[in-house]
Amino acid sequence: MAIAYRQRIDDDTEFALWKIEEEANDLYVQLQLNDEEKAFVEKLSKGKRHLHWLGTRVLLRKMLRTDEYIDCRIDSHGKPYLVNLPYHISLSHSFDYAAVMISKTHKVGIDIEQIQQKVERIASKFMQPQELAFINSNKKIEHLYVCWCAKEAIYKCNGQKEVSFANNIILEPFNFEHHGALNANLHKKHLNIDYTVGYMQYENYMIGYVKGDM
Repeated sequence: MAIAYRQRIDDDTEFALWKIEEEANDLYVQLQLNDEEKAFVEKLSKGKRHLHWLGTRVLLRKMLRTDEYIDCRIDSHGKPYLVNLPYHISLSHSFDYAAVMISKTHKVGIDIEQIQQKVERIASKFMQPQELAFINSNKKIEHLYVCWCAKEAIYKCNGQKEVSFANNIILEPFNFEHHGALNANLHKKHLNIDYTVGYMQYENYMIGYVKGDM
């Protein structure tokens, strides 16, 4: 399967989606992995988690347009980074899709989620009352998923643990559209960062993506 969707944000920043239709081995043979990565892949179950890990790495390779080994590691906060290439990256996956965002100049964050009714049950856990107040009752599930994806994208972009979606990431009111943007603020102790988050509905998935500071 080729890249299903690709969007350029600016000259140095873009994201893409990959629909995972391959078997695990078909993805595996497209990668160059070191011994540690091979051992990690061996430990993964032969299910979606296995396909997601492989799918995000294949998509990353396609976006970087390289056949060389990509040294992609995870820092102490769980944020992926590249050792040997000058890019900021963010990875996400949900069911049949992998998503990757890259930038040469800015920190980035992306999240993809399959749209499901269950988000309504947990909305109060990641939203403040004033945020719940602007949710469109006619598009409640989709609107809530935009909020979740936006907060997750900001969390990934910031790249630090112990950030509360409900208490530290606050969204300004916005109207739901299938493709749009919203303003948000991350505030915790010495941090006070404003973000503009893009979002879009793709089939029955929601994607949130954000470009942060340099």
